[in-house]
Order: sequence, then structure tokens, then C-alpha cells
Amino acid sequence: MTATEKRWEHFAHGADIGVRGRGPTMAAAFEQAGLALTGVITDPAALAAAVPVHLHCEAPDDELLLMDWLNALVYEMATRKLLFGRFAVDVADHALTATAWGEPVDVARHAPAVEVKGATLTGLRVQPESGGWVAECVVDV
Repeated sequence: MTATEKRWEHFAHGADIGVRGRGPTMAAAFEQAGLALTGVITDPAALAAAVPVHLHCEAPDDELLLMDWLNALVYEMATRKLLFGRFAVDVADHALTATAWGEPVDVARHAPAVEVKGATLTGLRVQPESGGWVAECVVDV
């Protein structure tokens, strides 16, 4: 697979876990990183896109924008008690606007594996790769 195909994945990092998104555009890679974040907790494909949440982030560079994006998702999941399974992201000039769709946490159905506490600077990378984009960092669990 190349970065031009949209996909998300995890990578091992000590007691924490890395999330990685790949896509044909930076925005698509950020969407996939959001799915990887949800994938740390539960299967994002099993979530209904019932509740939309609008988000906006700005940062001095794309790497910090990714960290802010993931931390905004962590905050929204924690305060709204939602899990997100679909994203529409737009990125321009180190600013992100997005809608995340999800559903309320149902412990019996979602069987949350861990609680994500936040995105970190560790392994933080956003860059073109193989004709597409990769966006990744380690999240604290």
C-alpha cells in the first residue's frame, strides 16, 4: 500500500501506542489519524455516525496541528462521552476545520480497551510520503 490509499494503523511504543494516518492529502491523513485514535479504544467501523461535532484548531506548523487535532478529539470524547467513527477534515495554512461524527459510549457494546489521555510530541510527524501524506504521533494511554 502507498500513502495515496487512505488507511489507519497503530505502531508500538513502550507502554503507549502510536497512531498513524495515511492518505492522498494531508486532510485525509488527519482523518485517518482520527480513526486510528478511535481504534485504540474500540473498532471505529462499528460506530454509528449519529452525533456531529464541529472542531477548529490552529497551530504554528502541521505537526503541532496534528497534535492539537488529536487532543481536541480526546477532549470531545471525554467531555461529551462520545466515540467518533467518521471525520471530514479540511486543512489550510496550519488551520483545521472538521466535523467528527460518532455515538455515545456504550460500555457493553463498545468494550473500550483503554482510555486515551492525550497526543504527545513523541514521534510527531506530518509529511509527504510515497505520493501521499502520513500523519503520526504517540498517544498516552
